[in-house]
Amino acid sequence: MELEKYKKLNRLIIGKKQTERSLQKNEVECIYIAKDADEDVVVDIIRVGNEKNIEIIYVENMKKLGEICNIDVNAAVAAVIK
Repeated sequence: MELEKYKKLNRLIIGKKQTERSLQKNEVECIYIAKDADEDVVVDIIRVGNEKNIEIIYVENMKKLGEICNIDVNAAVAAVIK
C-alpha cells in the first residue's frame, strides 16, 4: 500500500488526536480507518471527513493498518496530509 511512501515523505500521521488536529487545520488529503476500530474513536473523524469531502479508505483491521504504517502497534486511524 502507498502509505509507506507517505511516511517516508513525512506526510503520514497516525492516531486519533493527530488526525483530528490536522482535520481542524484543513491539512488532510485522505483518511485511512481500520474496519475494526471502536466506533467512538472514529465517529467524529468520519463525520468531519465526510463534511469536508475527504476520501476515506477502510483497511481490513487495526493490526493491518499498524503494519502498513510501519509501526509495532495497532492503529485505528491514519491520515495523509497535504
